Amino acid sequence: MSKTTRVIVVGAGIAGLAAASRLQSFGYTVTVLEGRDRIGGRIHTDRSWGVPVELGATWVHGMDGNPVMDLAQQWDLETVTTDYENLWLYDTKGVALEDDDQVELEEQFWEALDEVEELVEQMDEENEADISLQTALDIVLSKWELSAQDRRELDYAIASLIEHEYAADSADLSCYHWDEGEEFDGEDGLFPKGYDQLVTAVAKDLDIRLEHPVKAVEYQQTGVRVQCQDDTFEADYAIVTVPLGVLKAGSVTFSPALPDAKQKAIHRLGMGTLNKVVLRFPKMFWEKSAEVIGYIPKKKGEWVEFFNFYPITKQPILVGFNAGSYAQTLEDWSDEKVVAAAMQTLRTIYGAKVPNPTHHCITRWRSDPFTQGAYSFLATHATDEDYDRLAEPVGDRLFFAGEATSRQYAATVHGALLSGWREADRIHNLD
Repeated sequence: MSKTTRVIVVGAGIAGLAAASRLQSFGYTVTVLEGRDRIGGRIHTDRSWGVPVELGATWVHGMDGNPVMDLAQQWDLETVTTDYENLWLYDTKGVALEDDDQVELEEQFWEALDEVEELVEQMDEENEADISLQTALDIVLSKWELSAQDRRELDYAIASLIEHEYAADSADLSCYHWDEGEEFDGEDGLFPKGYDQLVTAVAKDLDIRLEHPVKAVEYQQTGVRVQCQDDTFEADYAIVTVPLGVLKAGSVTFSPALPDAKQKAIHRLGMGTLNKVVLRFPKMFWEKSAEVIGYIPKKKGEWVEFFNFYPITKQPILVGFNAGSYAQTLEDWSDEKVVAAAMQTLRTIYGAKVPNPTHHCITRWRSDPFTQGAYSFLATHATDEDYDRLAEPVGDRLFFAGEATSRQYAATVHGALLSGWREADRIHNLD
């Protein structure tokens, strides 16, 4: 490698920052181009309320052996664990479910998934085409004797335990491949002082050009040219780390066009939506010890989860989550209408005297031009091999990183982080 070897990294999310930091440590000259006026990408810690509020990534999923935890320990960043079992679950009328009923519901959920797995094995033996996870669930549950409320409860479990994890309706997930991938062991944790501490540490001493949205990438045997709105950058290599949603939208053009196999992988993979409604109240009216407040709605997937962030922030803050099509629907609503919908659920649970929030913050990741979604998932007819296809370099000049290029750890911060290191090493091994 020549000391003048240059690399352009497109995107200052954790994948881009990880790649740039590693390459710079190897001695490369690296420039990071970021369309936003901030770094971090889908890690976005808002501090306007005087406490850190995560609008994007929140948790470290599986803390044992996780590279995010290795960095946290290296930089002495405080973490706390989350106990999802500390759940207070309420039925459609706002009545708390007894512990035995919650256990029975969870057992029914896993029994349904076991039967889906048996159905999938039978389909595989008969070489049948992929169907959605929801279609498979409907086939299974049609044989059960379920009341309307029984089905609502199972739909709650599907929304909470699957759709919120994968940021997609079960009707969009592949029944063959939806849960491919690996996990780190251990509990989930978060950064009480903000996930952005990690971003800032990784980004230290990097050449980052903010408000430089990339419009076009040209690549050939001798190098690459990256076109922003007002500037053009040339380098020996480029690493593209924009989210899958941006690639699907064609917001960045490539010349020559990307290989057909990569384009098909981009098309097949799904880009999910997971949004938050952060509500700050004048006082607490919910269970102080609860970590998760669950609700079984009349309509599947609407306001099924609120997280209590009082233990983290020492402020009366609840964060409501919505995923998939309902999350996308809410993006078209005004803030006032979204807050009113959240409050209707909270007042169903806690009564009409629940006060209005004093502050709110609402995410709209699908509408964000720099993400166009939250994170990737395996849609019907996609396979985990599509993650590998997206990760493949083009012509030893153009490289790809980001959570949607991580077959093992898609849809996670650690997957994005590892993918950035992977591509940095790939370039370094070429020289």
